[in-house]
Amino acid sequence: MISALNRLVDLVEEHLTEELDVPAMAATLGTTEYHLRRMFSSLAGMPLSEYVRRRRMTVAAADVVRGEDDLLSIAVRHGYGSTEAFGRAFRSVHGAAPREVRRAGGPLQSQPQLRFRLTVEGSTPMDTRFADRPAFRLIGHATRVPLIHEGVNPHIQEHIASLPRQEHARLKSLGDTDPAGLLQVCDDLAPDSAEGTDLTYLHGVAVTGDTPAPDDLDAIEVPAGLWAVFRTSGPHPEALQTAWAATASEWFPSNPWRLRPGPSIVAILDRAEDFTTATCELWLPVEPA
Repeated sequence: MISALNRLVDLVEEHLTEELDVPAMAATLGTTEYHLRRMFSSLAGMPLSEYVRRRRMTVAAADVVRGEDDLLSIAVRHGYGSTEAFGRAFRSVHGAAPREVRRAGGPLQSQPQLRFRLTVEGSTPMDTRFADRPAFRLIGHATRVPLIHEGVNPHIQEHIASLPRQEHARLKSLGDTDPAGLLQVCDDLAPDSAEGTDLTYLHGVAVTGDTPAPDDLDAIEVPAGLWAVFRTSGPHPEALQTAWAATASEWFPSNPWRLRPGPSIVAILDRAEDFTTATCELWLPVEPA
């Protein structure tokens, strides 16, 4: 995966002024667009689309400062159909309009070309097992929330707190298959998983594929497939979020598996009364790389 990401960065540079065909690039690298975007975003700390935009504007800035071509020619060369669209992209990266930079020589915010390296430190032990599951259904109460990578997500907290206490007991009584217990489900994430993008959060349980969902509950159909299950224990949600990040930085680059489309599921196995510590299982849908 590390070599694939570095080759992706090279391909971005080779086609920087063109519309990038990410699915074709992923096929060339022997992986899927979904997995490639998720791993890039997790390891680079930014979506692939944002990296491409920053690199384009870094290279374009040199043309602007040189002053040999008019701004429309530079805009077209770097994939923009108008000086207005080019100007908006340029300002979003550099904080100043192209004409201002041409006149004053700056300010400029350069994006270096990324290089990915795998450092094996063993800092995050990965307690992992695999579960080959038939199709099942997730049922519960769903809402749309923004993605937050670190710390407690207040939007999810508010959603859970809005449910009556007896509803949690009712949901638990409905669950009849693994993952067992009350579940925290994230679905419909953008492939780049950028901070602040919307996702579907469902607070509920898993039931077999032929178990009907009550009319007042939302449902997510989950196809049959293999899951990597990571067990975490410690301060909550920090231990869970650390393990989640380590799947991208350590586990996937070191193992012959890749993410496949599907929800990510957190099962709370045990927790302190105030929820400051917890033992959890993180279920991620995977397939052979």
